[in-house]
Amino acid sequence: MSANQKDQIVTQLKNLNSLEFTFKQLVNEKLEEGSCLLEFPGKLKCEYFDNKQKELIINDKRLAITQKRYNKTYYYPISKSPFLNILYKDKLLEIVKSGKLQLGEQLIKLIYSSENEITVFFDIKTLNLKGWEIIDQYNNNINFSLNIISKNDTYKKDTFKIPKIN
Repeated sequence: MSANQKDQIVTQLKNLNSLEFTFKQLVNEKLEEGSCLLEFPGKLKCEYFDNKQKELIINDKRLAITQKRYNKTYYYPISKSPFLNILYKDKLLEIVKSGKLQLGEQLIKLIYSSENEITVFFDIKTLNLKGWEIIDQYNNNINFSLNIISKNDTYKKDTFKIPKIN
């Protein structure tokens, strides 16, 4: 692995304004799937492919999870979310720059230790973000893999609007 690939990832991230992706998230053996729109800095909207029609929206340090089927919305402080590491480009760049590098056959692995250890994965050919692995504050093992559909799209103004408290 060359420092050059790290520089290329950094350059690619600096030019990234938004991402659309599908994902699989494994939390302690429980698999969730869905699709997300991410806009830097700090905006994320994910729709889960589940029977509760779960939707997650993060906007400006606020996190809301809505179960449309039950018309219930729960609000959380974003400081606890593992998404924090990818929602802010400077945080992601810090992980890339100071993470310990490992090279696999298809993935570049960056292992970064701060309060929590996080491992971020990039595709070895495209250098696209492929996911991450983290242990959250409740000691859950979270494995998040993603597949990028498009980059740098522009989203409507109210795409990341946090639902009103009902």
